[in-house]
Amino acid sequence: MLILFELSPNCNKMLIHALNIGQKKLVEWRGKKIYTGIFKSPVTHPIILGFNDVVGDDVVDRKYHGGIDKACYAYSKEAYGFWQKKYPAHTLENGFFGENITIEGLDESKMKIGDRFEIGTAIIEVSQPRQPCFKLGIRFGSQKILKPFIQAPYPGAYFRVIQSGTIHMGHQFKLIQSFESEPTLLEVYQVIYHTTTSAALQKKVLQSKYLAQSAKDSIKI
Repeated sequence: MLILFELSPNCNKMLIHALNIGQKKLVEWRGKKIYTGIFKSPVTHPIILGFNDVVGDDVVDRKYHGGIDKACYAYSKEAYGFWQKKYPAHTLENGFFGENITIEGLDESKMKIGDRFEIGTAIIEVSQPRQPCFKLGIRFGSQKILKPFIQAPYPGAYFRVIQSGTIHMGHQFKLIQSFESEPTLLEVYQVIYHTTTSAALQKKVLQSKYLAQSAKDSIKI
């Protein structure tokens, strides 16, 4: 069932806390030099959301990053407090998790696949949660971060860009489309990483119309 919103009571408090851009960086991984775009820093100017990436942001490995289903990655401002407490030796500034948008009020247990938002002059649609790779470990300085990241309820959100546009810090998210039948980001995350054994939830996720195909393909039942 399609639900259209003028303003959602759950999502109208979501707003852009920070915008983050990165340039490719040469790092060492298992004795080899590789480039990564995960090192991002806050910017004060507006950014443009393109259909395949954020304009001016380096995407290095386009097999796994960027593209229609991963044009933009967002992470929760509130999750930073959780990770800072867990890893006090790190200084976790906006963009640390490789996100283009740090969102105040992002809740993965409520945000659904296929949810569509107006933000600035852009329209974006939730496509999947993050599936962390070794480059997050490089950012943290240890691959040991991957297991707790998978276990935590903060995967963040990837978006498709339905309408390219410009966004600014402080812009609010306006939810304009949602489907009751679609799973939440957290439900998808739990199914992908087998932190749930619910057959009904597995079926719901696999039947999702809006979940990125690459995420579906990674699900092993």
